[in-house]
Amino acid sequence: MDDLRHLFRRAADHAADYRLSLPDRPVGVPVDQAALTRAFAGPLPDAPTPPEQVLAELVAAAEPGLVASAGPRYFGFVIGGALPAATAADMLAAGWDQNAFNAVASPASVAAETVAGTWLKELLGIPATASVGFVTGGQAANTAGLAAARHQVLTDAGWDVERRGLTGAPAVRVFAGAERHATVDRSLRLLGLGTDALRAVPVGPQGAIDPDALAAALRDAGPGPTIVCLQAGNVNTGACDDLRRACGLAHRYGGWAHVDGAFGLWAAASPATRHLVDGLAAADSWACDGHKWLNLPYDTAFAFCARPDAHAAAMSLAAAYLVGSGGVPAGADLTAESSRRARGLAVWAGLRELGRDGVAALVERCCALARRFADGLTAAGFEVVNDVVLNQVLVGFGDDARTDRVVAAVQADGTCWAGGTTWRGRRLMRISVSNATTTEADVDRSVAAIARLAR
Repeated sequence: MDDLRHLFRRAADHAADYRLSLPDRPVGVPVDQAALTRAFAGPLPDAPTPPEQVLAELVAAAEPGLVASAGPRYFGFVIGGALPAATAADMLAAGWDQNAFNAVASPASVAAETVAGTWLKELLGIPATASVGFVTGGQAANTAGLAAARHQVLTDAGWDVERRGLTGAPAVRVFAGAERHATVDRSLRLLGLGTDALRAVPVGPQGAIDPDALAAALRDAGPGPTIVCLQAGNVNTGACDDLRRACGLAHRYGGWAHVDGAFGLWAAASPATRHLVDGLAAADSWACDGHKWLNLPYDTAFAFCARPDAHAAAMSLAAAYLVGSGGVPAGADLTAESSRRARGLAVWAGLRELGRDGVAALVERCCALARRFADGLTAAGFEVVNDVVLNQVLVGFGDDARTDRVVAAVQADGTCWAGGTTWRGRRLMRISVSNATTTEADVDRSVAAIARLAR
């Protein structure tokens, strides 16, 4: 027993030491991936290894390859940090080792998901009657929402897709903006609808879907099973679709409106940004990440559905050995997973730590810091090409080759980390301000480093 206690404490100490080092350690440095793999390599041992030795070996092997993505100057991929209480709760989840399959397997896990799901819906303005599936990320959330959409639009057409499959089914049309996230396309492939089902709708100057073009596309398509996939937070610019008008159009033509809101849906949590996602409650399903802007540990995301019956019809399972759970909904009936990590514990802890005002303040602070980033880079003579409405900043440094050189130099320097992207045919640096610990000083230090490296 003492050995186990000591082992767990050592692991917690290592985690805390790493987290406390983040403000000072290089954010991104070149790594020899082959050498890193060799540090983990070697033959599988025949004999057992003492757990404390295993932990020490793991820390030594992994440390050189850890990216400071949880730190205050990491601005890549819309990756947030992890709140202290949520991180500690995730440690407990590992120690408790619960299977959140249903309320028989883990009553506490299901209770945490139930309450956290209610809080999430309140924060985001999603109808209280909506179902919530706790999933791994935006990909899984989009797939669940579009699976529910597939079920409903084909049911409305008289086709039972869960029983009959897609062979011989009426064709489903999926209308989405030309700058949709790639996870939408992959969801359509996974669901058997295929990317040929997509009807790419033109977008406006900042990448939001053009409502007039959507109206024309729906009108021209004529009757038939229809899904309209919208976006809250363009992955490059942060722009949000006109959800009120687009959802109204989807419903006017008998379709289902799904919102991919991986990070942008959190605009709804702040009075200062809520107008950007006005009308989101009119949608039929929503995808949203927790491990991005809410700063929850990986992997945490949510699939919401205004039609719980469609959600469950698309995702639920039934097996003779499953024991009833007294009428308590099973999380496994709302996701593609059966055995499930108890993600709801960290979600509950993170929301309890921040509260409603804390979530709003987090959103507002990141947006303000993104504007500070844009102002600083503009003052330094560089071109910010997007309207900074949320936490995304796109900046160019001249021609594509020079921009790529600047991005590579920033990533190698270690002061901060930002990624490259291609938008409207141009290579650009993409900066995402998503971490709860980022300060004005972090932004100013990063702007100075980027300006120095771009000269």
